[in-house]
Amino acid sequence: MPWIQLRINTTNDLAESISEQLEESGAVSVTFQDTYDTPVFEPLPGETKLWGNTDVVGLYDAQTDIEELKAILNLAQFSYKIEQLEDKDWEREWMDNFHPMQFGKRLWICPSWREVPDVNAVNVMLDPGLAFGTGTHPTTALCLTWLDSLDLTDKIVIDYGCGSGILAIAALKLGAKRVIGIDIDPQAIQASRDNAMRNNVSEQLELYLAKDIPDNLQADVVVANILAGPLKELEPNISKLVKSSGNLGLSGILESQSQSVYDHYQTHFELDPIVEQEEWCRITGKKK
Repeated sequence: MPWIQLRINTTNDLAESISEQLEESGAVSVTFQDTYDTPVFEPLPGETKLWGNTDVVGLYDAQTDIEELKAILNLAQFSYKIEQLEDKDWEREWMDNFHPMQFGKRLWICPSWREVPDVNAVNVMLDPGLAFGTGTHPTTALCLTWLDSLDLTDKIVIDYGCGSGILAIAALKLGAKRVIGIDIDPQAIQASRDNAMRNNVSEQLELYLAKDIPDNLQADVVVANILAGPLKELEPNISKLVKSSGNLGLSGILESQSQSVYDHYQTHFELDPIVEQEEWCRITGKKK
């Protein structure tokens, strides 16, 4: 069936109340989108993560009386857009547009519903599910390319903020002996577990909620693709996870934030030049 989409531009302070109004006015679904298309990272459990300039998007039956809806919602006080959407299988639409992607020389990330382009390559079969991490975002791409550049043979790797498990599974496929995935979100733990089973590496992957990390845990390689704020706040925790002379890779960092994160880690690491891709950055280095 056809649909009508109402997009209201607002602030994060008003987004929740507007969402409730849309639901009460008959919207069959309501979503939040950042006006500037900032990527969605996993929120803390129970937290609704919104941005400073937020679009609240409501989906309505095409038979909805638009003029009546405008009056009910008092839309004159907002910037808004109403548009018709053609009838589609939206899940299929998303699946059709998610293609295999290559990172570095050896590594491919492939949707589980598509054929792999090169059966002799290092192929990670991925269903993102509920957790962040498909490989399409520059921060994930930067980390995957870095992992592909390392010799991970028989190494222990920690993926701090594992999300879908994409980095953890890639590390195992690239030769790591054992990988530990850590996240604050139980959905991420489940997504990582499911994807590891799909790739036949579940026996080599250990998964922990951040609050349950074992004492004295260390690895040859630690990768953390989260956000600049948590990376700085967690510097003592993340740094101690890296063995002496071990490798560290950080991403989820905007170019404007990169020097600040760099400064937080340079005491304990010999850091490489910052690598940038589409305004996002990766910081790598070796433990002193």
